[in-house]
Amino acid sequence: MSFFDSNLLRSGEYHDWLVQGFTTSLQLLGASFVIALPLGVAIALMRTSNSRLLKAIGAGLVEGIRNVPLLAHLLFWYFAFPELLPETVKLALYDSNPEFICAVIALSLYAGVHMAEDIRSGIRAVPSAQMEAARSLGLGRIASLRLVLLPQAIRIAVPPLLSQTVNLWKDTSVATVIGAAEMMYQAARVETATFRSVEAFTFATLAYLTVSLVISLAAQLYARRFPVRT
Repeated sequence: MSFFDSNLLRSGEYHDWLVQGFTTSLQLLGASFVIALPLGVAIALMRTSNSRLLKAIGAGLVEGIRNVPLLAHLLFWYFAFPELLPETVKLALYDSNPEFICAVIALSLYAGVHMAEDIRSGIRAVPSAQMEAARSLGLGRIASLRLVLLPQAIRIAVPPLLSQTVNLWKDTSVATVIGAAEMMYQAARVETATFRSVEAFTFATLAYLTVSLVISLAAQLYARRFPVRT
């Protein structure tokens, strides 16, 4: 094999690293969002509950998670949390993909509490008469929340939730500190192997920018299509 052919093969390999990093970043975004959104709904319902205990638990979760840097969350879930698990569970975690799993846990919790505040604002924006009307029609509290309050609250909260999704997408880059093979990790890997820092980090920058702009555009289109009426 000639030197030229070898360089071509290596260039293809480095390209594959970047594409794999981009794919992993998208997977981190998708998995974290799927967990963070229902978690945010649950915490928002706790914080708007009539129960003092549930309110206190919800407030404790929000304040305890959002006031700690994401980097600290990642390091805790990757280094400290596995040590608290039974040996068999810890070995199973290490045999799967601990970097990805721990990154998803940290990102989901961090995004979830921020989404909870957006959803709570949406719940507060729904007139109380809506719940009263639902109860007068014979619906229980759970049914009224599920069928009347939450659909309206989530619709109101969609624009800020999409903004939180942009933040979540950008936050996936922090997972590089625990060795998750996402985009920044792979870009640094290519830069170390080739010293072609301009190409590697330009690819990562444009990828983050493109996905962020797509999500932001979706938020703008939604706001125009479904304006919030008060």
